Amino acid sequence: MKHYSKPRKHSELILPNGLAFLATSVPKKSGAYNYFSSFTWANDKTVQSALHVEKGSIKEWVRCNWSLSDSYVKDVSSSVGYHQNLARKGYRVLIYSGDHDMAIPYVGTIAWIESLNLTLDSQWKPWFVNAQVAGLGAGHTAPEYKPKECFVMISRWFAYYPL
Repeated sequence: MKHYSKPRKHSELILPNGLAFLATSVPKKSGAYNYFSSFTWANDKTVQSALHVEKGSIKEWVRCNWSLSDSYVKDVSSSVGYHQNLARKGYRVLIYSGDHDMAIPYVGTIAWIESLNLTLDSQWKPWFVNAQVAGLGAGHTAPEYKPKECFVMISRWFAYYPL
């Protein structure tokens, strides 16, 4: 990562901490800086080495690599069978869906859950973080919209605690 006191080119952005990076590396939407940490982390050579990323296999990690969609040669019409098989083997499942998700609306998630025909351990109920109903207002990337609530949710799930 290069450090500059001012942009050297129009395509470079300077963040408050003085780090410069190419504007093409940041999503062109509001909130783009929200992804800077993941961009920096995933492109760090030490991190890539720790994750056993083959050297030279990627030039630059990007959050959404749309070019991959052109590489798919098999279309999976349904993943229900895969999920039913994993559930029969006893794997725990945590399913969450943002109520403001415009890409995969929560009613679609509910229909998908029902299509699995599995026995539920417990019925839906609200859950709370700091005495407040948690998760309302989350979009497609729930941790982006509700980081505290998602952290509590996944932490409790990993610890086998009820929400």
